[in-house]
Amino acid sequence: MKRQHISSGAPWEATVGYSRAVKAGNHIFVAGTTAADEQGNTVSPGDAYAQTKYILEKIGRALEQAGASFEHVVRTRMFVADISQWEAIGRAHGEVFRDIRPAATMVEVSRLIGHGMLIEIEVDAVVG
Repeated sequence: MKRQHISSGAPWEATVGYSRAVKAGNHIFVAGTTAADEQGNTVSPGDAYAQTKYILEKIGRALEQAGASFEHVVRTRMFVADISQWEAIGRAHGEVFRDIRPAATMVEVSRLIGHGMLIEIEVDAVVG
């Protein structure tokens, strides 16, 4: 099976040993994605809606590099630092996936990697 690694260009990918996304055959797996910019700074600290929108834009770029789009997404996983923010997160998620309706999970975690980060999202997609 052919395997393609998609990088966001972030320096920590090599340090940690991961790819933003991996395409294996017709499956695409996008790694947990946070609201960190290219320098590692948290985007919109404390704003769950804005962070979710930013993350989904990053995921959309990774999917495009893998030859896919949001329409190919079959599962999303959302890890949130404060489950009371579920409505803001859900609204942003719904703006992208309302008609696509992938299987989705949202769970509260005790902490995310960066200060001020409220959400991390990973997705799985199938093409062809």
